[in-house]
Amino acid sequence: MSYIDGNLLEGEQVVYRTRLHWLLFIGPVLFTAVVLLPIAWFLYNGTWRSFTWIRLALGLLVLLATFIKRQSSDFAVTNKRVMMKVGVFSTRSVELLLSKIEAIAVNQSFIGRIFGYGDIVVTGSGGTREAFSHIEGPLEFRRAVQSVTDTRSSPPQNAAPPAGGDAARK
Repeated sequence: MSYIDGNLLEGEQVVYRTRLHWLLFIGPVLFTAVVLLPIAWFLYNGTWRSFTWIRLALGLLVLLATFIKRQSSDFAVTNKRVMMKVGVFSTRSVELLLSKIEAIAVNQSFIGRIFGYGDIVVTGSGGTREAFSHIEGPLEFRRAVQSVTDTRSSPPQNAAPPAGGDAARK
């Protein structure tokens, strides 16, 4: 069970959910391919053949750590709150009531716009700022917060007319 699902309040429903972007793997994959694989190849073809597995295990460990980091991140917009959590052993979680959110800033680089990731900064009442980097679909995240906030602040469409209106005279 994810952090979000385990901490929902009664009557609370997830409107939008996202996580860290898959491009998080680019650094570890490049490190493994450009640095560790050539070293492993030279070791394998030299007198240090028995130590080749150490470099390959190190590459797999780096990739595994990145995979765990991505899987353990959780970002959600519910009908009541914005919930964000990153980390496994040392976690950082933020839960803000929708009524306490003043702004959500989205920062995207050119590459981030192409691949659909960016940074979000949620500003709560009192000026608290919570920043999260490399979020998948940051514009959709902000749009989800705005749509839920709009539905909460707008009056119901089928509201009864006021007591002094035309319906009271009939």
